[in-house]
Amino acid sequence: MRHSFLKFFLPLAVVAGLTTAAIHKPEQGINLFSINQDIALGAQVAKQTDSLYRAKGQLLERSRNPRAYQLLDGVVKRVLDNGNLKYRTQFPWDVQIIKDGQTQNAFATPGGHIYVFSGLIKFLDNENQLAGVLGHEIAHADRRHSTQQLQQQYGTSLLLGLILGNRSSNQLVQIAAGLGQLKFSRSFETEADKYSTIYLNGTRYYSCDGAAGFFIKAEKQGAAGTPEFLSTHPNPGSRIQSIQRSAQQLGCTGKNVSNNNFNELKRLL
Repeated sequence: MRHSFLKFFLPLAVVAGLTTAAIHKPEQGINLFSINQDIALGAQVAKQTDSLYRAKGQLLERSRNPRAYQLLDGVVKRVLDNGNLKYRTQFPWDVQIIKDGQTQNAFATPGGHIYVFSGLIKFLDNENQLAGVLGHEIAHADRRHSTQQLQQQYGTSLLLGLILGNRSSNQLVQIAAGLGQLKFSRSFETEADKYSTIYLNGTRYYSCDGAAGFFIKAEKQGAAGTPEFLSTHPNPGSRIQSIQRSAQQLGCTGKNVSNNNFNELKRLL
């Protein structure tokens, strides 16, 4: 598996086109990479991300925390199995917990590797909110926003070099370290919010405006205590209305889910 990304070499004509396009950073909305390249890039970035947080003693290891992951995996699986993901079977869709009670954040790599900070889980009030935030991050990966935003920020040639193994490890470290602060465009955020409601509606379990509950709480805290999640996901006010409107249109609001498992997860962290 270590060298499996080599089989994702592009045809020479496509490589030439990518190299030409890389002279300028690509316009938003244009994704020049294949699904297999998303997977290859995501695997490398996730491996480096794991290494960075493991070195700091912040990566919550699955082998040592099986119950915490069992509880979180249950929520993730419900959201993933909603029937509306494009790449449910292609992407690996794993989740890791970063032990940092002061950071209220979550992010996803290309190819469906999800990271959630313990501070975010503790900040949330219920499982609906957690499902909503996870749905938002899953949408960024499944709608391939993560790859497009990385193209926008770092350029196509650098990412292509990482996929082909032609770039230094320092550049991979830079991308992994900055992924949690990756700023998505307004259109990408709006789409991720919308798909979060669609995903939760597909679960037939969650109230699909869960993400709005997070934004409502965050907005009430004001500038002094604004979660880090909002530094890369700005303007909660209009987004709350948009999420709630979408949920009302889908007719999936007001569902009450037991928070026993969610509260146990919070205690374990």
